[in-house]
Amino acid sequence: MEERRNAPNRIKTEVLVDYRGTHVVLYHRVRNLSLGGICIEAPSVEPVGKHVTLSLSFPDLHKSIEVEGEVVWANDEAPRDMGIRFINLASDQIETIKAYIQLESAKEE
Repeated sequence: MEERRNAPNRIKTEVLVDYRGTHVVLYHRVRNLSLGGICIEAPSVEPVGKHVTLSLSFPDLHKSIEVEGEVVWANDEAPRDMGIRFINLASDQIETIKAYIQLESAKEE
């Protein structure tokens, strides 16, 4: 499969996320994260093209951000997960995600 992601530094993480789409879904696992988007495990997935609002908490940074995203792929079979591309990130949101990625990358070294 051809790699279509434009954002380097995708990290695996155990962060939890809340999101609002068709339903409000609380405390679900983030499988990986980059500046371009996020992969989330959830009991049900949103359809491709659906816009969602994500609330991400970064306890190590003592910060939380709320971002908009669009579902770009979804897997409705176990483990149910979906890829969400971030939309219109503000500079402070980008800096928070960058700081978290750098922190987690340093832990892996």
